[in-house]
Amino acid sequence: MNEATVTAGDIARLVDVGRAAVSNWRRRYDDFPRPVGGTASSPVFSLAEVEDWLRRNGKRFEVSLAERVWQRLRAAADDLALGELVAETGIALEDGGFRSDELLSGAVGELGRRAVFEFLYERYQEVHVRRLPVTPGPIAELMARLAGRAGSVFDPACGTGALLLAAAAPRASGQDLDETSAAMTGTRLRLAGIDARVVAGDSLRHDAFGTEVADAVLCDPPLNERAWGHEELAGDARWVYGVPPRGEPELAWVQHCLAHVRPGGTVAILLPPAVAGRRSGRRIRGNLLRAGALRAVVTMPDGTRDLWLLRRPEPGTGGDRVLLMESTEDLSMVEKAWAEPDSWTTRVIDLLDDDVDLSPARHRGADGGESFLAALEGFRARALDAPDLAVLTQDRSWPLITIGELIKAGLVRKSGEGVPVKSPAGTEYRVDPERIDPDFLAGLLRSAMHRMTSNSTRLDLRRVRVPRLPLAEQRAYGRAFRRLGEFEAQLAEAAEYGERLVRLGFDGLADGHLQPED
Repeated sequence: MNEATVTAGDIARLVDVGRAAVSNWRRRYDDFPRPVGGTASSPVFSLAEVEDWLRRNGKRFEVSLAERVWQRLRAAADDLALGELVAETGIALEDGGFRSDELLSGAVGELGRRAVFEFLYERYQEVHVRRLPVTPGPIAELMARLAGRAGSVFDPACGTGALLLAAAAPRASGQDLDETSAAMTGTRLRLAGIDARVVAGDSLRHDAFGTEVADAVLCDPPLNERAWGHEELAGDARWVYGVPPRGEPELAWVQHCLAHVRPGGTVAILLPPAVAGRRSGRRIRGNLLRAGALRAVVTMPDGTRDLWLLRRPEPGTGGDRVLLMESTEDLSMVEKAWAEPDSWTTRVIDLLDDDVDLSPARHRGADGGESFLAALEGFRARALDAPDLAVLTQDRSWPLITIGELIKAGLVRKSGEGVPVKSPAGTEYRVDPERIDPDFLAGLLRSAMHRMTSNSTRLDLRRVRVPRLPLAEQRAYGRAFRRLGEFEAQLAEAAEYGERLVRLGFDGLADGHLQPED
């Protein structure tokens, strides 16, 4: 077995510092361990040597049992075979085989089976971040919410399970070309308490689910897949809306998803923006519109992908309008628009021309100014009322205590029972609301983040100082902090409407849908 190794990022986690601190140690200390592998830009170090150096230099660190399990896996195989070892560990966690492994059993005792596997998966994903594209969390969660509450969900290109986990349905099924990814997805779902069936295989060529349907389908299919089986699948029964052209594998995925959702069920699928306007796919896009299957095309904030929302037609359903919109970072606006079909302003009949171009950007202002009026109404409806705070003539002084001291005293915990309090940096604490007001602590953590100096690379939350106040006074401050947070959310929503108002105003004046009033 090879020696356990760690990266600079691993060392930073062990000591709870930023990566810049590790880089400084390497420059400043001649006795810092030399790399034992990796590359010049991404070196790896002996874990034993790093631990010895940290002890000799008085650096406090913690190597959890889960971390030691991970390091053992890293040392047992090269990175290409690492996924198989992680998947095998997942099987042991599922079937109880971990009990014969003292180290793994100890990690389970500390964290639980699911947390241990998620820890190993996250480490594996970090190593293979370029080979394992994962749907961004906010977009995955948006897709799950748009699909609605579902008893069963299906993902035919499930990868390592981001969309199926976001859906959190009681039953989940998935397929992926990569055997290791499929195995990991199945384990992640089952350890989360989900009844899951995940298989490996080519979904388009070898559909493992036949005529099975789910309440909802979520999918983030592979990009630029030219050898998708055009010739051998030409007569496939899934192509209800037309045989996908050779260069339109995305429209094959769309129809595959529709074939696996129940009538009236929702499909949410991410596609390259070009799919909305390519001439080769206009016939299928037109048929999807005429049948009432395609309900929305939403451009994601970074502009690199569109989210298509479809419903498998059932008698008496459909509609003469679709939702075409460009999203901002505030993805909640997409949910609001999707929930109000009566406000959708793009008519299907206006899209059924020679191009059937569904690109949201192309149809800005095509509603005769209705979107501008809706944005104006939304902006005016958000009258902002800033919270009132009294100004003191002299700064108040009070006794202080650090978060670290509160943790030692048991008033703040890193896990276990209590109300969760999340810092802006993502760290979560738990408190007893009868001893520490959660909003009070959250506001102080937020303020500490604001006060970081420009040359600081990382905030040490344990050193954040907290005023020692009676609970009643904590709650008063907590209410004020909470009102500020609510005001911030209202401000962001107003800014979203204002940004849309400006954009639609410029486009409407330029396109002839709006005119000056004076």
